Amino acid sequence: MSAARISQRISAIAESATLAVDAKAKALKAAGRPVIGFGAGEPDFPTPGYIVQAAIEAASQPKYHRYSPAGGLPELKQAIADKTFRDSGYKAEASQVLVTNGGKQAVYNTFATLLDPGDEVIVPTPFWTTYPEAIRLGGGVPVEVFAGPEQGYLVTVDQLEAALTERTKILLFVSPSNPTGAVYSPEQVKEIGQWAASKGLWVVTDEIYEHLTYDGVPFTSIATAVPELGDKVVILNGVAKTYAMTGWRVGWMIGPADVIKAATNLQSHATSNVSNIPQVAALAAVSGPLTAVDEMKVAFDRRRKAIVAGLNAIEGVDCPTPKGAFYVYADVRALLGKEFPSANGPARPATSAELAALILDEVEVAVVPGEAFGPSGYLRLSYALGDDDLATGVARLQDFLGKAK
Repeated sequence: MSAARISQRISAIAESATLAVDAKAKALKAAGRPVIGFGAGEPDFPTPGYIVQAAIEAASQPKYHRYSPAGGLPELKQAIADKTFRDSGYKAEASQVLVTNGGKQAVYNTFATLLDPGDEVIVPTPFWTTYPEAIRLGGGVPVEVFAGPEQGYLVTVDQLEAALTERTKILLFVSPSNPTGAVYSPEQVKEIGQWAASKGLWVVTDEIYEHLTYDGVPFTSIATAVPELGDKVVILNGVAKTYAMTGWRVGWMIGPADVIKAATNLQSHATSNVSNIPQVAALAAVSGPLTAVDEMKVAFDRRRKAIVAGLNAIEGVDCPTPKGAFYVYADVRALLGKEFPSANGPARPATSAELAALILDEVEVAVVPGEAFGPSGYLRLSYALGDDDLATGVARLQDFLGKAK
């Protein structure tokens, strides 16, 4: 009997649906097709010049041509601690910071460090596609708690309580949310955090969209709002969204010293240090002003309003107005099972995955189906793309989806 070529552990990982959609859209674009991509959560702005310049200067310094500490450049770790206190009021020492290869490695490191086989993690749903895969790779079990558009995609303490078992170890908390753009109010954050503290749970909070909120809605860090969590909270963050640095691959985790020490040990064997040049660029970013994100927010806010209005003009589409990040999460359940014209004859998509595939094939607009983030019946669209592309893409959707019978 021949052994399997790929391990069960790795075979069980689902491909990143967002990256798959983005890759297909870019491949079609490269082939000359006029594809509009609403798939990837990537600002269309260049990285600010002063950050790029810091990297250019670092590249010529021999000290950055060598290995550096696996946990990150000491000056960057201190700057991240300072920036966290500045932005959310959470006090941490440099020794409580681990610099990672993008936010995804911070997610993986955290779950690999905290979870034993069978430990459960409560995952408010819709969720970012990487969370459950990282939890499973860490030996844990993701427990989905779904909040639909009827409740603004925000879970309640009652729902969390219903999901609690003796195996629950961690509550994952994300606000502002990818994929929905939902933002929990300060009161909701405090209530959920106090519930987690009363149950003795760890809270892993992803704060990468902290600076992207709209309509005067504040960002509230659960770590700051609920000091009762004590040393059972881990903060995930990075420079990708705030400074338009998705390709630079610098993220971090902040947590209790023992957790950070263990996660650093893991990273020392997995990747060692993050490339020094991006670390210096990240140092310039987190030490500098928030001017770049403030400028991006003006554009994002304009696009947010345009895409919500455009999608809600389509019969059968319900698109709540997001209060954060740069995504909309449209409810398209009313369109499923309806008939659409296609090059291959009438089509009746039964799932949002089938609908997304049909949209890409017929009108060359890339969106991510709800199956990537939880239940079927929804489409995620990122509005972090140019205004002209956004208008063209929405017009195509209006024309195509408007033909449903």
